[in-house]
Amino acid sequence: MPTILTIMSRFMRRTGWYLLGDLIIVVIAYRVALTGRFAGASPDAHYLQAWNTYIVLIVFIHLAANYWAGMYSRLWRFASAPDALIVVQAWLGATIPLMLMDMLPAARLEPTIRPLPLSALALGGFLAAAGLTMLRYRTRVLVSLIFRLRRAGQKTTGGNSAIRTLIVGAGETGQSLSWQLQNRSGGRAYQVLGFIDDDVDKHGFNVHGIPILGGRAQLLELVVLHKVDLIVLAIHAIAGNEFREILSVCQNAPARIQIVPDVFEELATSANKSLLRDVTVDDFLGRSPAEIDIEVCRGMLQGSTVLVTGGAGSIGTELCRQALAFDAKLVVAVDMNETGLYELQAETSMTNSQRNLNVCVADVTDSEQVAEIFERYRPEVVFHTAAYKHVPLMELHPRVALRTNVLGTLNVGLSAREVGAERFVLISTDKAVEPASIYGVTKLIAEQVTAGLAVESSDTLFACVRFGNVLGSRGSVVPLFEKQIESGGPITVTHPDITRFYMTIPEAVRLVIQASALTRGGDLFMLEMGESIRITELAERMIRLHGLRPEVDIQIEFTGLRPGEKLHEELIENEESREATKHAQIYRVFSARRKSNNLALAILEQWVLSALDLPENDLKKTLRSYSSDSVMYQSNSSERQ
Repeated sequence: MPTILTIMSRFMRRTGWYLLGDLIIVVIAYRVALTGRFAGASPDAHYLQAWNTYIVLIVFIHLAANYWAGMYSRLWRFASAPDALIVVQAWLGATIPLMLMDMLPAARLEPTIRPLPLSALALGGFLAAAGLTMLRYRTRVLVSLIFRLRRAGQKTTGGNSAIRTLIVGAGETGQSLSWQLQNRSGGRAYQVLGFIDDDVDKHGFNVHGIPILGGRAQLLELVVLHKVDLIVLAIHAIAGNEFREILSVCQNAPARIQIVPDVFEELATSANKSLLRDVTVDDFLGRSPAEIDIEVCRGMLQGSTVLVTGGAGSIGTELCRQALAFDAKLVVAVDMNETGLYELQAETSMTNSQRNLNVCVADVTDSEQVAEIFERYRPEVVFHTAAYKHVPLMELHPRVALRTNVLGTLNVGLSAREVGAERFVLISTDKAVEPASIYGVTKLIAEQVTAGLAVESSDTLFACVRFGNVLGSRGSVVPLFEKQIESGGPITVTHPDITRFYMTIPEAVRLVIQASALTRGGDLFMLEMGESIRITELAERMIRLHGLRPEVDIQIEFTGLRPGEKLHEELIENEESREATKHAQIYRVFSARRKSNNLALAILEQWVLSALDLPENDLKKTLRSYSSDSVMYQSNSSERQ
């Protein structure tokens, strides 16, 4: 039970000192206002008598107005400019009633004279508001004053060991960073020299006392002139090409580069997280985080059993994480990679107290094993990501590619239909568009298998989601480039002009889940990938991220396109068209040719089984010449025989 002394001590810490300070400020403000009304001369005896009579009421009304406006329920240590409106509200809430009361006949001490001049009340209210504001903003004013004195001392002595910092972006993020670097204890290691912003209307102005020095065109010159140690990118929601242009300019400067994390991505992290982080490869995309309909996606996954094939892969692992985050009742990860499944299980056991992740070491090409897993768990939602996807390797192993990517899709799809799953989603690829590789052909056939299942299924919604590469996935160029840089180079790129579409793994998975919620069955979705990225440019920027110089410290060698590799990928065929959905980054793909050549599932299955019996070289030729027409022709020929 707290004692009276404890209660009083807590009251004084929270509110009492403000009440006492406000009382003193109001008394002084109105006394100064009354004296000022008479130009410094002593007021008439009538007004002095009114002062002595009504000062207690004036103080009470001001304190009541302060309470009504919420001035005693705020942490003023963290006050910002909008909080000053609270002081204005309290000022008007006290001054207007006082002036109205002053005009009431009942308040007069003498019949023909008001108690106090209206001008004195107006001036007193204004002075009181100014005093209340200074009392509450004293910390920020003192900190700013100390900061300016410290900066002046640093300029005078020149003995400053702080990191000389230039902020790119004088918008909301930049100004917030500047204030925190000046006022937070962690910011003492930085000396903010100025801002860079392309808005010429801002040039010459100051933000929190820091000048806006110029635009990106002057950046290199300013870095050298001011001996800048660190460039901080404080810009968000910017187009990918524009961000890459700014980053390219910064990387040519002799200074380290860091970026301000997006506050909405950092909400769940520790309050002690650093204000800055290093620039990563993901930042090259310059993409705004994909927004999805959280409630719709949660409604689809919450309380459901979700099965993810390829659950140990990059996409599969992230699907498991996000399904758990959407409160799935149970997530079942299926994969042949036991190590990946173990790592996923260990990771989720630390963050998921419900422990509702099960793992199954299984091969999707084993129809009996797949059927047993589906019968055991009876999932409502199935994400089929299991596939062999490395283009050069699949050129050498066509039988494995066809068996896993196509027969595996058929096995998983049939089992999903058998147990009455609500949704089945195949993860497809841009390499299925006008395929030039065996991998691309097998994914095209997998799309057709899924379409065939959709036609023959009434209870299960079958859909495909097609997108390009993801940054940082296993076997992608980013981890390869990292290893090549660490070993001193060279970095190997197949062609100087080769391009690829990229998005981050979390973004791709969010959009896959959103597309799953949008499907009506039989849909082929494609994700908006933004602009394609030159792999050579990606390699150069990764070299610079390590503080090295392309072609000087690390060489870039061009090895030539590999078998099955395209110079540029597409997300849609010439004969296909796309239709917008409710989500701006998800499109439905339609193809009159594919619709007219839609293969019956039994015909497609028979063709796949026959192809698997072919010799290796014949199988390669068959896959490279694959078309729906040829499959139909072979089927008709077999029937006639």
